[in-house]
Amino acid sequence: MQLEDMIIVSVDDHAVESPEAFVRHYPADKKPRAPKIIDKDGKDVWLWDGKIYPTIGLNAVVGRPRSEYGMEPTRFEQLRPGCFDPKARVDDMNVNGVLGSLNFPTMPGFAGGTFIANPNREEALLAIRAWNDWHVLEWCEIGKHRLIPMIILPLWDMDLTIAEMRRMSKYGVHNIAFPDNPARGGLPSIHNDYWTSFWKECCDLKMLLNCHIGTGSRAEHASDETPIDAWITTMPMAIANSAADWLFGRFWKDFPDLRMALSEGGIGWIPYFLERADFTNEHHHEWTFTDFANGERPSDVFKRHIVTCFIDDQFGLKSMEYMNPDMVCYEADYPHSDTLWPNCPEHLWLSVQGLSDGVINKVTHENAMRVMNFNPIEALGGRQNCTVGHLRELGKDVDVSPRQGLGGLKTDSMHTVGDARRPVTSGEIMAMFAAA
Repeated sequence: MQLEDMIIVSVDDHAVESPEAFVRHYPADKKPRAPKIIDKDGKDVWLWDGKIYPTIGLNAVVGRPRSEYGMEPTRFEQLRPGCFDPKARVDDMNVNGVLGSLNFPTMPGFAGGTFIANPNREEALLAIRAWNDWHVLEWCEIGKHRLIPMIILPLWDMDLTIAEMRRMSKYGVHNIAFPDNPARGGLPSIHNDYWTSFWKECCDLKMLLNCHIGTGSRAEHASDETPIDAWITTMPMAIANSAADWLFGRFWKDFPDLRMALSEGGIGWIPYFLERADFTNEHHHEWTFTDFANGERPSDVFKRHIVTCFIDDQFGLKSMEYMNPDMVCYEADYPHSDTLWPNCPEHLWLSVQGLSDGVINKVTHENAMRVMNFNPIEALGGRQNCTVGHLRELGKDVDVSPRQGLGGLKTDSMHTVGDARRPVTSGEIMAMFAAA
């Protein structure tokens, strides 16, 4: 196999909702209540239910020179159109050699937390349904066979949740954006019987739970003076606490077909995590009373039920013997600052060296297609039309030149101190969030 022969499906990217995304999918008599973009102090912000929701890009800096990264753009004109235009997104996927892409929300939060937190349940339900209709019937329909449908849910009410799952299942949806720790958002913990009917519905409808970092368990920074580099380094691994919570859940026994993904969590830390979980069970189960059926270990449950995802993780791929090669997937993270667009294939090809062609196919696309019930290859006329080489030929005229001097939120800390530049701190980034 050569680089050009790979087929790539990304299980973690992000869509920035266009200014008209919600209003187009609100009932006619309720359109004035839809989230809308307004200008506030020269920034594009969302207005919904009487409140301002800042930031449109959430670090959507794709295409900028790295030296011009900020925390996020503040106006649509500062974004690559592929952030919010599905046709342009497919163009950007072509030039990057990516066949398929699962996109998390932006304005609603990665798992719909913005809407779920609103005590005005009528407004929250309207917004959730409108987002789902925009995402599935517009975003994914325009990018049919390339953009993978996923929904958010009114998790505060199980009857409404199941009704929305069934409504969207009729459109071929098999993915849910779900908080990695719902208890942090004021919902019952995953160990509560509240979720029993939900787990069952996920199995019946073959829906995968996609739990993105930052949707429950917090990625903490050590102090406001800590360089932001330290915080960025540990962000993916912050989901380990939630991973352990899921791993020791009792519901796996009752729902053997249930699957969840640790989205944007990386994989290099997984081998030790599983070793530690097995040690914990062996050494402590006599007093903790945790019971893994039929002599299984926690690692067996993890390997069967939990999908792991990586952006650029050579160490993790070299440790594949300690994981389940059938449950590892690739992610491009477009348009966020960790993305390697438009050079994802080159970095991925370097990472998979030493793996067999069979395992390369699994981690680049086959696993993702299986767990997400997404199979575009037949619809697009066969593998030859889905490879990096073919897609890049389709995207050969896409402009990938650096988008310079576009502005956006920037720190003022990178000034010269003597002969050195002081590093940006975590506290300054938090201040930028507040200023947005």
